[in-house]
This record gives sequence, structure tokens and C-alpha cells, in this order.
Amino acid sequence: MSVRNRGTELDLEWISKVRVNTHAVLRRAQQVQGQKSPKKQWQAAWLLKAVTCIDLTTLAGDDTPSNVHRLCLKAIQPVRRDLLRAVDMHDKGVTTAAVCVYPSRVADAVKSLKAANSGLPVASVATGFPAGQTPLETRLQEVRLAVAAGAAEIDIVITGRLLCVPRTALYDEIREFREACGDAHMKTILASGELGTFANVYKASLVAMMAGSDFIKTSTGKESVNATYPVAIVMARAIRDYFLRTGQKVGFKPAGGIRTAQESLVWLALIKEELGNDWLSPVLFRLGASSLLADIERQIYHHVTGQYAAYHELPMA
Repeated sequence: MSVRNRGTELDLEWISKVRVNTHAVLRRAQQVQGQKSPKKQWQAAWLLKAVTCIDLTTLAGDDTPSNVHRLCLKAIQPVRRDLLRAVDMHDKGVTTAAVCVYPSRVADAVKSLKAANSGLPVASVATGFPAGQTPLETRLQEVRLAVAAGAAEIDIVITGRLLCVPRTALYDEIREFREACGDAHMKTILASGELGTFANVYKASLVAMMAGSDFIKTSTGKESVNATYPVAIVMARAIRDYFLRTGQKVGFKPAGGIRTAQESLVWLALIKEELGNDWLSPVLFRLGASSLLADIERQIYHHVTGQYAAYHELPMA
């Protein structure tokens, strides 16, 4: 990942003028979902593109070094080599975008990837994930420890804070996280399902980008409402407006509830149409998922063989 967002001064005038047409957003979301998806070899190509944008994730309470090691090996070889060979992609370096783990498992992931001679980045959730309800200094220290352990990307939490603190305080807090990240890229989780309105989602997106977030992310995956297409449209248009005004590109990461290959195709289409081809790469687009990869691999298997594989026929993540 090479694109960095330097951030800007907090523009309260811009934020105060935000208005979102709810009906237009919902209509656009229905339009995106209703589009025909590609078929045959074109579908296989788009699914492999989706694989390269996945942050392969394990955020379970019982994660162990062996679980993380298995996850890393799956990230390096996300689709069976014989299936990739059948579509002439075995030598194209198809991997997931990153592996994402808790801070305490970062060292395990770094060790596993280094042993496999892989340069795949390790991402880590931090700042009291998923609720973020711990003291600021504790959250900052968690970021520093994750970076020190080898994390190249940090997903920070600002759950609900737009609704209960001044935007200036939220901006200052994210700037502190930005500084604590150092050279690591920072993805800011908005917890959009808890923000109430599309206008709040847009405002939170702007504050996060002005404060220097390299990515804005829909949710932790632990809320009752996670990544939805209407929210994604609002966040994507905030990214586009920020780019047009500042010239700085910010990435987008939907997370939570993305489980099927068909859903990944919709997400790719949405990003292509709302933000353009520059965002169709892991540098600016990620899919936060733990079970999505298994379904994509089954679809690739079906494309190659004409049959659907049982899950036990494919390597586990």
C-alpha cells in the first residue's frame, strides 16, 4: 500500500452544510443491486479481483498461533493452485490484500508470513476494538504496541463518538491515532450502523478523512447493522468529494456480513461506478471478511469443473 492521506484542517463550514437525499441514496442502492452480474470467464476474473482486495480476518476470542498460521498460509495461496492454473492465473501472484488479527496475534502473523517469504502486510484492529470504550491513552498504547509488533495497517474504532462529542474533539482524537500509527496505514471504523442518519455517516467520513485516515471503514463487523450498500454510496461520495476538493485519495473498506461471491461482485461494481477504476485495487479498496473467500473459491471451482465443491474439498482459512 502506497497512497497516503496527509489530512487537512478541520473544515466545520463544509461539514455544517452537508445534506443527504435519503430517497436518492436508497434508489441508487437498489439500482446497484439490480444490475446483472458477469458470467463465465468474466465472472471468474472479477472474483479473482475480489480475492486480491480481501483483508482475510480472524477476530475470534479463541484465536491461537496455529489458527493465525493457517490464516496466513491461506492468504498467501487463497485459491487452489490447480484452479488458478486452469484459468491461467497460477503465476500472477494472486494473494489476499492482507491478514487482519488482534494486536496480541500480530507477532504470530508476522512470523508466519516471514517464514513463508511473503511480503503480505499484517493489519490489526486496535483502540479498544470493537467498542472503543477504554481510556484514550490505553487505546493509543495499543496502537503503538501493534505497530511495534509489525503491523503495517491499523484499524481504529470511533464507535458512536460523532453523536456524543464535539467534532473538533473527534478530529483531534483521530489525529492522535494517526501520529501513533507512524508509518502504518490507518483505517478508521465509523460504525455506520450506529450513526443514525446518512448525513451523520457523511459527516463522520469527512472528519475522519480530514484527520488523516488512509481508509474509512463501514463497521467493526460486531454491530447489529454492518456494511450496507446505501451507507457505502454515502461514504464513497464523501471520498469522491474529498478527492475533488483536496486531490487526496482515501480508500474504502466495507466490513461485516459480506459472505457470498455474488455480494463481492456487487461491491466491486459499486466502487467502479462511484469512484472509478483507480479504486479497484487493494491500495484503495478492501473487503473485510472471514468467510467470503471460501465461497469465492467454490465459485472458481464451479467455473473450472462445472461442479460445486464440498467445503471439505477446499483448504480451510
